[in-house]
Amino acid sequence: MELTGTLRDGDRRLARRVIAWGPSWLRRGGLAWEEAAEHTKLWWAAAGTMAAVGGARGRRAAVAGLSATAVAEVLSNGIAKQVYERRRPPREWVPPDALRERPDSSSFPSGHTAAAVAFSGAVAPTWPVAGAACGAAAVLVAAQRVHGGAHYPSDVAAGGAIGLVGAALVRAAPRLIRRRLP
Repeated sequence: MELTGTLRDGDRRLARRVIAWGPSWLRRGGLAWEEAAEHTKLWWAAAGTMAAVGGARGRRAAVAGLSATAVAEVLSNGIAKQVYERRRPPREWVPPDALRERPDSSSFPSGHTAAAVAFSGAVAPTWPVAGAACGAAAVLVAAQRVHGGAHYPSDVAAGGAIGLVGAALVRAAPRLIRRRLP
């Protein structure tokens, strides 16, 4: 019990520090980044770009990325958020100029992070350079979710883990299906 309380307190302290950190230009950039990631717009744009310029490899990477994003969103938003209710960080922690409308859904896990990590994790084996670029974008999405006051660090960590599971399931699906076919 003591360990759980210590971890929870550390998570809250870290969130409060990250939310308060940084100049206003960084916060404004984070708001733009959040808007791009909202409703997976960033990942659809990346998939479209990969499909348009990457030939067959780009199309395979785009399909894998979007499929993994869908799996991760089901796991994070459709299942985990329904099972584990957690309040988002208090509004008082967020500077007034950065306070935006936040969803009423559970803070745990971060669905944005799950989608971002799933997309980049599924793209990377097919097109490593594109996967690395998407991975850098995923890190920015995850950091912004804490910096913007929408999530605690543990929410983002759990979202990242769910994203990795989503990517792994999509990557393994063809082998699993081939094993089941006669």
